[in-house]
Amino acid sequence: MKVLHRTGYYLGGFSIGLILLAFFVKGSGVELPSCDYMPNARVLKTIRNNGYSLSENAEKELQALQLDTTDLNVLFLEGEVNFSKSDTRREPCGFYSIYSQESVKIPITATLENCDEKFTVLSVEKK
Repeated sequence: MKVLHRTGYYLGGFSIGLILLAFFVKGSGVELPSCDYMPNARVLKTIRNNGYSLSENAEKELQALQLDTTDLNVLFLEGEVNFSKSDTRREPCGFYSIYSQESVKIPITATLENCDEKFTVLSVEKK
């Protein structure tokens, strides 16, 4: 058998195997890994996965700006972490400053406190 035929059989079987594997993994409910390797993406993903709570001050500021938690969820999905204004290693709790992109209806900046992977929104202000 020629090398070209063997290579064709190998690639055909390999591709069928990949398709079957993708089918079974997709149906099993296993979460495939995402590419969140950059610091900004890791922080935002940690906030989304662990959840957050609002301080009384943040609730008042959200009401004053006529925003709700869905706007914060969009911020934590598409926002940018401003590491120059953040102090991630502060004791006992670090804090992050996250700002929204210019494409949203109201650009906002949120300041969060991180204590033992529990995030609390301290303030929300209009940019």
